[in-house]
Amino acid sequence: MEKSDYDWGGFRSWVHSVVVVTFDLELGQVIENTFPASESLNQLDALSEQDRTNICYLAFPDSNSGIMGDIQFHFRIRRSAGHAIGPESAALAHDNFNARCLPPLQLDQNFLFGFAYFRQVKDSSIRRGYYQKSVIILTYLPLVSFFTQISAIVSKKFFENGELPLEIFCHDVDRWPTPVPGQHLTLPLLGSVIELHIPALSSRHTDNSNETVTVSGGGVSLSPTHDLFPTLLPLLEHLHCLWELVLTAEPVVVLAPSPSQCTSTVQALTTIIHPLRYVADYRPFYTIHDADFKEMTSSNSSALPAIILGVTNPFFNKALQHWPNQIRLAEPSCKASVKSPSKLKRSSSTKFQSESKPGVFTQNKPHLEKDKDIVKRILKGVQLRRPTEVQSALLRRFFLERTQTFLIPLERYLAGLMPLARTISPYRAPPKVKPFNSDEFIRSLEQSGPQLTSRTKGDWASLYRRFLKSPNFVGWYNARHAEVSSKLSLLHLECLSEAKIEIWMEGKAEVELVDMVLRIRGKLEEGERTGLPISDIVKERLELHVKRIVSTLPEDLQTVIKTKS
Repeated sequence: MEKSDYDWGGFRSWVHSVVVVTFDLELGQVIENTFPASESLNQLDALSEQDRTNICYLAFPDSNSGIMGDIQFHFRIRRSAGHAIGPESAALAHDNFNARCLPPLQLDQNFLFGFAYFRQVKDSSIRRGYYQKSVIILTYLPLVSFFTQISAIVSKKFFENGELPLEIFCHDVDRWPTPVPGQHLTLPLLGSVIELHIPALSSRHTDNSNETVTVSGGGVSLSPTHDLFPTLLPLLEHLHCLWELVLTAEPVVVLAPSPSQCTSTVQALTTIIHPLRYVADYRPFYTIHDADFKEMTSSNSSALPAIILGVTNPFFNKALQHWPNQIRLAEPSCKASVKSPSKLKRSSSTKFQSESKPGVFTQNKPHLEKDKDIVKRILKGVQLRRPTEVQSALLRRFFLERTQTFLIPLERYLAGLMPLARTISPYRAPPKVKPFNSDEFIRSLEQSGPQLTSRTKGDWASLYRRFLKSPNFVGWYNARHAEVSSKLSLLHLECLSEAKIEIWMEGKAEVELVDMVLRIRGKLEEGERTGLPISDIVKERLELHVKRIVSTLPEDLQTVIKTKS
């Protein structure tokens, strides 16, 4: 079979494409090659000119030509309008992935991740004096640990042996099983074997929403993954403030010396509100060449987007000085923030005079008191040289408990909006969830707010008010509303399946009987289309109801109904 005849559905369910970006003296950063080399595939969900330009600029470190050797980082771009996932098998795999995975791991088809592995070395044979190239794996799946490891393995093979490993990689991925959360997947890759487990919805009570990855064989030295502890250690004194900023989707900019430090920090911040999904926008690495640059640097402070932005170019110190929340990071070797923790800096008119001074600068006063206990425990762990995994687990547990404490009153209030089971009638439409009333919810906090169970003191009501105005609330409410509505639909179908249909049929006109047949069929088709978990016994009983009703109708009407089925 020729390459162009491949469907590549298996490949596209994991990876969009692999691009190699190089530096051209006349054109600047350009895409040298795209893999797999398939014309038919490239016509499906093709990268627009704007996408390609964004990828080229994000492929290299921004204004940081002093980096020598290899560096890994990742970025996230908004796709141009009008694209559609393809082939169809890949689109179905993505829908199945989103239906089964934890909310924080759900993919968004409007955004594409790029996992970059950049190499810069001196080379006198090149007119510019440097060899500069970046290998980028593009994917919709937000599996950061997994693709960081994949990127290292594939890129090192490319730099050693040329393009052939990239072609083999594409064929290896095309033969992988589809990415199914909850299953232990064994994935062969260029002589190595990757073991991957993606947490499923059924594991929503775990501390960690991230995938687990192990690599064996192939003689490849692994790149370090971005653990929460080393990433957040420089920001240890500000955990309570950062959690609130992320929870309420405030605009935050992270200024870092390198793309790897920048991307790991932004990515870590999006995970600290687990099990809540961070629904707002985030760009782990961002440059002045991005198509959204004018919108981001607009001086209108009241119209700033809900986004976490990661940048390395010093130009952003001035361009984003009006942003209310800035995190400035020092070189990783600088441990000053651990030895002498700085206080949270409240920004003022001269808030960014010292452009290089590390710290957290914010105009938002935290609503809740600082948890000094977690800071002490982590610093004690530093003294004891506690393993990084243990320190990260302590931080995840701290954030998880804080988020769960915050969510409990919301879940309790939502449960109160559910109609009572006795109001469900088999012969009427299922009852709807009552609308969420923000003022009513805030009033309910006096009787059942987190202040009753949490040791953390502060103005919880004001924090909830900010949250209710954020895209994170909209994302949480829409997901929970859909779950509750599905539950009501299931209860209604179960109720209808258990009903004595013969008794209902007595004295009914033909039009009412036909209407009931169409309604039952419509409900079953809708359940099939939306993936509603209707049990086989309920389906059988409902189909039996349809047969009984149809059997009482005149033959000509029966024929019409059967031809429409």
